[in-house]
Amino acid sequence: MLKPKVYVTREIPERGLKTIKERFDAEVWPEYGPPPKEVIVEKVGNVDAIVSLLSDEIDAEVFGAARKLKVVAQMAVGFDNIDVKLATKRGIYVTNTPEVLTETTADFAWALLMAVARRVVEADRYVRTGKWKVSWHPSMLLGRDVHGATMGIVGAGRIGSSVAKRAKGFNMKILYYDVVSRPELEKELGAKNVDLDTLFKESDFISVHVPLTKQTYHMINEEKLRLMKKTAYLINNSRGSVIDEKALYRALKEEWIAGAGLDVFEREPTQLNNPLLMLDNVVVAPHISSSSHETRSRMAEMVAENLMAFFEGTIPPNLVNPEVLKIRKPS
Repeated sequence: MLKPKVYVTREIPERGLKTIKERFDAEVWPEYGPPPKEVIVEKVGNVDAIVSLLSDEIDAEVFGAARKLKVVAQMAVGFDNIDVKLATKRGIYVTNTPEVLTETTADFAWALLMAVARRVVEADRYVRTGKWKVSWHPSMLLGRDVHGATMGIVGAGRIGSSVAKRAKGFNMKILYYDVVSRPELEKELGAKNVDLDTLFKESDFISVHVPLTKQTYHMINEEKLRLMKKTAYLINNSRGSVIDEKALYRALKEEWIAGAGLDVFEREPTQLNNPLLMLDNVVVAPHISSSSHETRSRMAEMVAENLMAFFEGTIPPNLVNPEVLKIRKPS
């Protein structure tokens, strides 16, 4: 019996890749960087499934070239790079890897928060470049206290809720904004559900955890940034385009706000001439919030599990578009 053909757009962690290679006729893009779009279009023409990452644009051009594609198995919780509506229309299953990265991503939001508030990156550079000439001084690299401050959570889903739980350990007042009320957070953590303007006005730290949609694109713009305290910090490890980067640069440069911690950008990889990179009150990272050995390995395993479930005739455990079940049953 012929094995289903799978194209894997990157060398994913071994725990998942080994299973895929054993169970499927798999071809893996060998380079560190992503395959060019034309390569994906070419490869998808003769495969039953594709394993994709956030940097792979899976759109009408790709689906148009797919003659027998049945599954797009994304190794990420987000899937804004995939035209899910079109996939569903064509009877193509789309899966993702949710929940497993929740705690790891929440950890990293806090890493960004602590780093920018206490000026850790500046301090590291201060030592390494020989600027540390006096052993101790009362005004050396003064930062901001985190404990006892007010934390604002924009998007209180799995990751946002986990960030809020960590805030409780720092004895912070917790505000949250979400399209869905979260009574469990209010009961467990004393969190308060407020409108977005109130959250921006009252928070000392704002951590963003919303998916990228038409509604959330540039939801944090000049108007919202001007509501923030001059002593407040903005943290984002959701999606870059949730924030208007030009407005954020002005807010930081002109000191409307105190600082920002960013793991995501509107364009990735961001360019070296991005003005945000020139500012000392910004801590940046290259989209690594879920980048721990344990989490990435488990994500790869989930990709394999989603593929195996479909081709064994059962519904994949992490199906993004359940509407597709009305069009095509699992193989």
